[in-house]
Amino acid sequence: MKENRKVIVFQTGNGEYGIFIENILSIEKVDKITPIPHLPSYVSGMVKVRDELIPVLDFNMFMYHVETSDLHKSRLIVLKTESITIGIIVDEAKEIVDIPNESFKQVSLLAYSNTKYFSGVVNLEDRLITMIDPESLVESLDRMKEIKDYMDEKKEEMHA
Repeated sequence: MKENRKVIVFQTGNGEYGIFIENILSIEKVDKITPIPHLPSYVSGMVKVRDELIPVLDFNMFMYHVETSDLHKSRLIVLKTESITIGIIVDEAKEIVDIPNESFKQVSLLAYSNTKYFSGVVNLEDRLITMIDPESLVESLDRMKEIKDYMDEKKEEMHA
């Protein structure tokens, strides 16, 4: 019997990206984002999702250095990693796809130091989906320790 894995496919810029469904807590409409000063430009701020404060990354800014233009059409994908829960703003959360294990391919570009968070490529009949590893994504983020510390501080203030 062939194994399949469920992947959330989303669009950012001209690319289609995927994240395994087990890493995703929810997909939300983008609500009010509270800015956090002095952080990298791809950190839009923080939002409250189900009573938890989470940092929000603008995936367009992170990948292409272009700010997401229409937040009303965008979606916030909430990801759980071992160290932190984060939200990423994407242009469109397109679909959930069952992908056969044999469709996952490693590509040599994955060894490139700036793309360590790409875990592979899914080769379907008429499209390529670049897979994102949320753990590697969080580890690759500039100043992640500062972001975690700031979020912890804000959570303590909320519960004080």
